[in-house]
Amino acid sequence: MPRMPRKKSESGYFHVVNKGTGSVILFVERADYIRYLHLLKQYAEKFNISLHAYCLMDNHTHLLVCDKFDNLTTFMRKLDSAYAAYYNYKYQRTGHVFLDRFKSKPIENEEYLLTAFHYILNNPGKANLCRAADYEWSSYHKYGLKRSFVDTGIFCELLGDWDDYEAYLATEQNEGYFEYDSVKRDDAWALEVIRETFGVVSGTEISSWPQEKRNAALRLLREKGLSIRQIERLTRITRGVIQRA
Repeated sequence: MPRMPRKKSESGYFHVVNKGTGSVILFVERADYIRYLHLLKQYAEKFNISLHAYCLMDNHTHLLVCDKFDNLTTFMRKLDSAYAAYYNYKYQRTGHVFLDRFKSKPIENEEYLLTAFHYILNNPGKANLCRAADYEWSSYHKYGLKRSFVDTGIFCELLGDWDDYEAYLATEQNEGYFEYDSVKRDDAWALEVIRETFGVVSGTEISSWPQEKRNAALRLLREKGLSIRQIERLTRITRGVIQRA
């Protein structure tokens, strides 16, 4: 069956979501987030894409962009290709890193634009990682900055100063339209993965296993899509041990 053509946006605004293929964790360590942001800035400038918000989760990314010159597909293809080349070389692997087609939803009115902005920046909280303000890998703290590759000017006009911005992000919004993920990767999901994979009642049982068996289990959980923070919370194994494994 041929693919349906990608929907156009009269306004130029899109909410874009890109997922890792299979169980690929897109950002294994801090340097990976930094490299992706460097490439994001580079290709946004090259293809005249205005970036208004972003959030990088471990297995998917959210972008709020304005594409006035119909360059979105080329921009995403180049960005994905450059990051995949870096990722495969670094982790000595081959094959796809991202799913073969990113998802995009056109945004045609002010209310929808604000709701998309709200949804993207609150993604870490929805995944039970941390408060939006405490998450390092989003554009939360880019708000109002003049010298930034993230342009928040339109939201400063719509929302006001920093206090108004924080108050808006703290409100409840009807965001069902933005739910792309078929699986909600919260701690309840993560605990179920642990139980099904190892036949245990609690993830803390893993911490008492012999080192070799424990480390193999930690690696397998990462391959299945659990974040380091989830593994740390559910097994009570320290972050350093998990990273070394």
